[in-house]
Amino acid sequence: MNEYFHIALVLIVGFAALFLMTKLLGKSQISQITPFDFISAIVLGELVGNALYDENTGMGQMLFSVALWTILIYTTETITQKFRKTRRFLEGEPSYVIKKGKINYNELKKNHMDLNQLQELLRVKGIFSIRECEYALLETNGTISALKKAPHAIPTIEDLQLKYPKIILPVNLILDGEILIDNLRSIGWDEPYLFSELEKKGISNKEDVLYADWKKGEGLHVQTY
Repeated sequence: MNEYFHIALVLIVGFAALFLMTKLLGKSQISQITPFDFISAIVLGELVGNALYDENTGMGQMLFSVALWTILIYTTETITQKFRKTRRFLEGEPSYVIKKGKINYNELKKNHMDLNQLQELLRVKGIFSIRECEYALLETNGTISALKKAPHAIPTIEDLQLKYPKIILPVNLILDGEILIDNLRSIGWDEPYLFSELEKKGISNKEDVLYADWKKGEGLHVQTY
């Protein structure tokens, strides 16, 4: 029984420590996973795992290791934010794998990427032929940023000389059958008015609503389960 209690305690404390670490380091650690970040995640998992199954590794050692690793990562992030010249060494830099419509084979080789991988990443960007691509940058997190050649580019509003529409964001009102009161008040509605609008769409119970939002000029959009 003590063994199960120890496992539960280590997992809870490890979870709390890793949660605090992610809050401290910010969202960039999740949205911009680099090879270094990937290794960091493996190391952190190993630190918690050792505390679970290694008798010589206690709770204190695990917390110290996670705290020290967090400090090292946080220091690295701070250095790259404050000293621009360190970013190239610590974070790497994007590579032009396609430049002016031509594949840069040396950059592909340098980044250990073959043509099949390049084509796969381009397809994700909606480019199914290399002949359509003018520039392609391999970012430090392994994704591709691509710019199509002019004949294949999607025309913009400015290209078509159209009037710019006003950008309006929809407001979520119901998620998973639960009314978002603050959002409801932000558009000047209350619950009775929302129920009346739902009834117009043949819905009598808010629990039947999976998702509902409101957008100025378009009204209420509802999807039931």
